[in-house]
Amino acid sequence: MASMSHSSIALGGASASDYLRSSTNGVSGVSLRTLGRRTMVTATTRSNLYVTARLKKGKKFDHPWPANPDPNVKGGVLSYLSTFKPLGNAQKPVTLDFERPLVELEKKIVDVRKMAGETGLDFTEQIITLETKYRQALKDLYTHLTPIQRVNIARHPNRPTFLDHIHNITDKFMELHGDRAGYDDPAIVTGIGTIDGKRYMFIGHQKGRNTKENIMRNFGMPTPHGYRKALRMMYYADHHGFPIVTFIDTPGAYADLKSEEQGQGEAIANNLRTMFGLKVPILSIVIGEGGSGGALAIGCANKMLMLENAVFYVASPEACAAILWQTSKAAPEAAEKLRITSKELVKLNVADGIIPEPLGGAHADPSWTSQQIKIAINENMSEFGKMSGEELLKHRMAKYRKIGVFIEGVPVEPEKKVNMKRRDAVASTSLKLEGEVEKLRDQILKAKETSSEEEVELSSEVLNEMIEKLKSEIDEEYTKAAKAMGLEERLTATREEFSKANAEEHLMHPVLIEKIEKLKEEFNTRLSEAPNYENLKAKLETLKDFSRAKAASDAASVKKELNKRFQEAVSRPEVREKVEAVKAEVASSGASSFEELSDELKEKVLMTKREVEAEMAVVLKSLGLELEAVKPNLKEVIAEESLVPNENIQRKLEKLNQEITEKIEEVVRTPEIKSMVELLKVETAKASQTADETQGSQKIEALEQQIKQKIADALSMSGLQEKQEELEKELAAARELAGEESDESLKEDDDDDDEDGSESGRSEIINPSFA
Repeated sequence: MASMSHSSIALGGASASDYLRSSTNGVSGVSLRTLGRRTMVTATTRSNLYVTARLKKGKKFDHPWPANPDPNVKGGVLSYLSTFKPLGNAQKPVTLDFERPLVELEKKIVDVRKMAGETGLDFTEQIITLETKYRQALKDLYTHLTPIQRVNIARHPNRPTFLDHIHNITDKFMELHGDRAGYDDPAIVTGIGTIDGKRYMFIGHQKGRNTKENIMRNFGMPTPHGYRKALRMMYYADHHGFPIVTFIDTPGAYADLKSEEQGQGEAIANNLRTMFGLKVPILSIVIGEGGSGGALAIGCANKMLMLENAVFYVASPEACAAILWQTSKAAPEAAEKLRITSKELVKLNVADGIIPEPLGGAHADPSWTSQQIKIAINENMSEFGKMSGEELLKHRMAKYRKIGVFIEGVPVEPEKKVNMKRRDAVASTSLKLEGEVEKLRDQILKAKETSSEEEVELSSEVLNEMIEKLKSEIDEEYTKAAKAMGLEERLTATREEFSKANAEEHLMHPVLIEKIEKLKEEFNTRLSEAPNYENLKAKLETLKDFSRAKAASDAASVKKELNKRFQEAVSRPEVREKVEAVKAEVASSGASSFEELSDELKEKVLMTKREVEAEMAVVLKSLGLELEAVKPNLKEVIAEESLVPNENIQRKLEKLNQEITEKIEEVVRTPEIKSMVELLKVETAKASQTADETQGSQKIEALEQQIKQKIADALSMSGLQEKQEELEKELAAARELAGEESDESLKEDDDDDDEDGSESGRSEIINPSFA
């Protein structure tokens, strides 16, 4: 066999590190950089073999390890290996829709401070007032959040992520990678860390802090490789006795075709089964949104805690709304029906505790939120530390066994017994009230049959008493309905805020106005779901019946009193003498119509009529009534009847009126107009209490003018004014045409009356015996 040797090639510009050298078989290397442009060639010339290769050019690897690592760095020296670094640029502030009123207040504060800095004037008092309003508005908003608002806070782009909390609460943390099958899913992060010297295994969903990170982390939606990595770390923790703490923050498992082909369902199911068999403590914390099986795959714990604004659901509100109502716009209603907030889930025993958040959400103060999480971990792990492995397994199983279970044969709790007794008492009171209602109905029927004044007064007296009792019963029913719907606390808090705002005579904040409207709408919408709805409905109907009976009774009393007073007024000697004298003069004149009377007699008739009407007006005024005397002109009545627009114009007119009404209602519902109306109420109340009415009336008139102007501007911008002008032109043309026809018909009627010698329309209205 021929021996092989490799002759070295002397090439300028090549360093020793550029050559591949080996002592095997006496082979000496050649510069790969020098031969990089040439393809792989093998050739044998005599006893020499030449080998060349192309060097692949690539990006130089940037190793995270620094030249001089600090051994005392927070998290330990190995934290240099972590790819999770502080962001170079601060996150941009994001304002949610329901937070816009707060932004307006912030802008006002900034503007006033800027003005103070530019002018040098002292605006300290104004700034303090605005800051107080802002803090109060912030507190009011975040203590009465709706479920969909909490969903939006849980999804906030600036909400702290799993690794943000981990670096805030741990002394040292080392991230562990890989599922031992060649994959590492960045959407799930695992690692070992210490809190106050105690070692834990941390597992959590990781979202990105910006678009680039979100794409890299797949928006916190794990693939099967992520769940298998978590499973590997759970086995590792169970083997070494490390307590496990999981952080849940995912919209759900990634549901693409590739993930399903690689066994997404199997990976989740395997995690569920394994977590119920681990003999170490497991604590799950929902820090954002927990969606479906993607959250449960690392959430089968001895206890599950939730941040105050976190949510946990089997389907997102948008998906639920699309399924049930065929539109994602019904997401707010779906979020309410799903009962996905922390408070609701604690009531249902799905969650075991709530970790508080600062006002404004966790992103308002991430460090404070992390410290609350740390306190919760230490408290619960101290409790779990007293349990053995078997006790932990039984505790974990019991947690999930008791969800949604009603146990028969167990004695009723003392609190429930008290409630049951109270309900029995209410039922007996209701039965007593029903008996009184039936008796009163019989009395009303008897009062209708008899016309005596004593019976009417008796039924009216009893009616007033019964109506008050019914109102009290209905108030109690409303309170029960609010309690059953879980709105009692919100109603009480809103009522106190409203009373406080009225007492202090401040302008009601748009946030409070919007809150009252939403709460009112929510209460009315859900009222039919209350268990006592039918009872409440029956009592409301009874109250309506009794109110009608009372109105009828009052009307009968007023009618009798009115007739009595009229008879007394007309029967007065001086009035009777005048009337009789006028009657005699009219009869002796022999005139058949008012027009045939002499001017002097006409004046006497009219004067007597005015005196009688004056007497009637005095009687009505003594009863608290006002008289409006309308004397129609026959020609105007006929013209008005003939000027009724045709059906086409009538339809257009009704449509335009409806559009104008809707537009005005829309404008009045805007926060700006609402605040002006509330200010108008305050000014009106002040004006009624103060002696100086001039200044108050000027303010009221100015506010009224502003409100009218706002509504007028909105109507003019909506294009309704042009429609109204066009319709008025059509109506004027129709009236002109109808007026000409009515004049002709009136002339014809006058001619006919003259020919026939019949009485005119006026003689029918005014006749000699009118008195």
